[in-house]
Formats: sequence, structure tokens, C-alpha cells
Amino acid sequence: MTKEEMEFEEPEIIYIPDEEGNEEEFEVIMKFEVDGSDQKYMMVVPLTGENEEEDEVYAFRYEEEGDDLKLYTIEDEEEWNMVEETFNTLLGEMEEEN
Repeated sequence: MTKEEMEFEEPEIIYIPDEEGNEEEFEVIMKFEVDGSDQKYMMVVPLTGENEEEDEVYAFRYEEEGDDLKLYTIEDEEEWNMVEETFNTLLGEMEEEN
């Protein structure tokens, strides 16, 4: 696969229900595992955002069981800090490559 083909890959879209049960579309911008942990995490942004610069990024711990995807909110502050630090490190590495 060439670099050009990779840049035009279809984004991964997931649907997450809100408080009223309405499904909202989110684009998965990154999936990663934290060193020293068997936990998997994903960072997503809502597709309905008008301004990409202001889009809020959401983080979830996830598990895959066949075709099913289970998302878990990150409520532990220590876990959140670890995920945020890993995300920022990976994001910095991606920006250095470009």
C-alpha cells in the first residue's frame, strides 16, 4: 500500500448512544494499548462537529468480542492521566513523521 492510499483510507465510524438513546456518529482517530497493561483504548471525535479545531476528543477503554465492541468510560483519574499521556506521546510522534 502506498503512502497516498494510506492517507485516503476510509475512516472507522462507530455509533455511541447518548443519554436519550439516540445514536451519535464518531470517527475513531486512534487505537492503542498502554505499556504494561493489557487494556485497549480508542480516541474518537464526533462527526457532527462544525469546526474540527474545536472538536472534543473522547477516550474509551474497549473490548472486542467477535464483531461486538464494548466501550467503557474512563472514570479513574490515574487511568485517565496514563491514557492522556500516551495519546499525546503518540500524537507527537505522528506529527514528527509528517
